Amino acid sequence: MRPRRRPDDRTKPVVHQDRINEAIRVPRVRLVDEKGGQIGITPTKEALEYAFSKNLDLVEVAANADPPVARVMDYGKWRYEQEQRAKQARKHQSQIHVKEIKFRPKIGDHDYETKKGHVVRFLNQRAKVKVTIMFRGRENLHPERGRMLLDRLAEDVQDIGQIEQMPTLDGRNMVMLLGPTKNAGVKRDAEGEDSERGEEAVQGDRRGKAQAPARDEEPQPREEVVEA
Repeated sequence: MRPRRRPDDRTKPVVHQDRINEAIRVPRVRLVDEKGGQIGITPTKEALEYAFSKNLDLVEVAANADPPVARVMDYGKWRYEQEQRAKQARKHQSQIHVKEIKFRPKIGDHDYETKKGHVVRFLNQRAKVKVTIMFRGRENLHPERGRMLLDRLAEDVQDIGQIEQMPTLDGRNMVMLLGPTKNAGVKRDAEGEDSERGEEAVQGDRRGKAQAPARDEEPQPREEVVEA
């Protein structure tokens, strides 16, 4: 009879297609022990008894081999570790976000600077920016004005943004795609680190001194959201 599993095992019901224990129906397997050592070709029944004597599982790891390779392991723990590694890999994958900013060909200087600021902010957040020039009425007769505006924007943000899709006409609109360069966000991160160090220095200087009277904290501004 198979011994009872240790109470601290992380074994959970597994829905994977790995064949383990009694689900291995081949007459013999090439057995690998729990430390990775080669035991050799062994009848499946004996391999199961060996795994159960260690209070572990017999897992088929190479079904297409002749005979199939089976390894002795704690299957629940192994699946848990696999899932954690996959979770970490997904966590570190860079997600690509695309924001959109819309301009009019006859945009004023103030509005241009405001929208350019949004483009800079998005690029520093490592997002791609789709810049759209919207033409209306007779403005469609002068697409070169939209192209000049896009060229101006690309030049203004060239330190942190590069053109990934050249300006193209899409119906009544002209579209350009900007992507962040390796410098995007670098200055902001450096300023953040300097601010942290400065704050730590100020707090260090205040140690041992009388604490200043508390004042009402000013509300922090919320991050501005630009609808794409």
